[in-house]
Amino acid sequence: MGGGGQQTESGEPAKGGGVGPDGGLGGSAVYTWEEVQRHSHRGDQWLVIDRKVYNITQWAKRHPGGIRVISHFAGEDATDAFTAFHLDPNFVRKFLKPLLIGELAPTEPSQDHGKNAALVQDFQTLRDRVESEGLLRARLLFFSLYLGHILLLEALALGLLWVWGTSWSLTLLCSLMLATSQAQAGWLQHDFGHLSVFKKSSWNHKLHKFVIGHLKGASANWWNHRHFQHHAKPNVFSKDPDINSLHVFVLGDKQPVEYGIKKLKYLPYHHQHQYFFLIGPPLLIPVYFHIQILRTMFLRQDWVDLAWAMTFYLRFFCCYYPFFGFFGSVALMSFVRFLDSHWFVWVTQMNHLPMEMDHERHQDWLTMQLIATCNIEQSTFNDWFSGHLNFQIEHHLFPTMPRHNYHLVAPLVRTLCEKHGVSYQVKTLQKAIIDVVRSLKKSGDLWLDAYLHK
Repeated sequence: MGGGGQQTESGEPAKGGGVGPDGGLGGSAVYTWEEVQRHSHRGDQWLVIDRKVYNITQWAKRHPGGIRVISHFAGEDATDAFTAFHLDPNFVRKFLKPLLIGELAPTEPSQDHGKNAALVQDFQTLRDRVESEGLLRARLLFFSLYLGHILLLEALALGLLWVWGTSWSLTLLCSLMLATSQAQAGWLQHDFGHLSVFKKSSWNHKLHKFVIGHLKGASANWWNHRHFQHHAKPNVFSKDPDINSLHVFVLGDKQPVEYGIKKLKYLPYHHQHQYFFLIGPPLLIPVYFHIQILRTMFLRQDWVDLAWAMTFYLRFFCCYYPFFGFFGSVALMSFVRFLDSHWFVWVTQMNHLPMEMDHERHQDWLTMQLIATCNIEQSTFNDWFSGHLNFQIEHHLFPTMPRHNYHLVAPLVRTLCEKHGVSYQVKTLQKAIIDVVRSLKKSGDLWLDAYLHK
């Protein structure tokens, strides 16, 4: 599986021997961080997990989470990411054995790029405490009731039309109920996609396909491959697809200056905080995501996800065609997605868009997540409205943790951040939404200044 992992870039045998038949180190091949970091290119990728060095060059193409997310850690220590993303790391290590090519030399530190060893160790201690206290175990009743309230909203929206008819006011009320159902289904598919509900990954995957496919008409595999990149390297240009704005926006403090110096003006970026309202929240789900999902499923020949998505459209038209006809049903679906898109964009961007954005800086897991995320104050409404993503910090640190436990681990995370001087930001919902617009304006002003004067 590893594909000849016993050779260095130049083709010379690795120092100290190779891998034994049982996957162990035969002769203890050892490497320095400098050697590992040289293997960080598309056709030559190594990474380190628990001081063990693995050649993932060929395996990356078959990685269940997608080639990109694992490749983002090429030449780096991936221990924390490996632990965070896998429900059962010990099981996954069985697949790593054929890729094992050596280990770090005893004189090498466990952390690469000068990361704070004490902070990394303290976070691992916190991780161990989280596991020992059962905070990674889900309450199935919580998620059952959550699914129930989504299905109830769907049923009430349809029943409203059956009983009282299709007046403008009732159709609007039906649309609001369906949009609420869609938004909440979006948060629920997020739970299953992160394997945070069931102990078995396969059960999470099955329910994920049902919720995102049958209830929302989207693709589980498309979501996985995109979303885990975001978690792996949040707000890192060229690695986090969520900040790949396709030249429509310039984001953060550095990208606008880079565009301005290069005299790039695809759009009038100093007005982006205004045209954001026209092409951001209204169009992301109904247009951009819709096209991207269909394109991805056909290009990858992902017929299973396509079949699940088709069941959504079949059910929707069977339910609403008798009331509105074909074009009326299309209009209703488009309006519902228009509303859902606003909800989705504001919730997801208020945690990330105003935060620091940069190129790869090789930071430790805790620091990388904290500078790219912030929390929103807890309340019953905020928890429900955001699908508990008001605890974005805790979610990013422990992506497989069930959401109902975020508030329990939050004080522990805050204490750890205070100990190491890492900023832990909590905002009101109103301030967080306003900060999205402020950050866009600030970035636009930076672009204009660089464009005119640099």
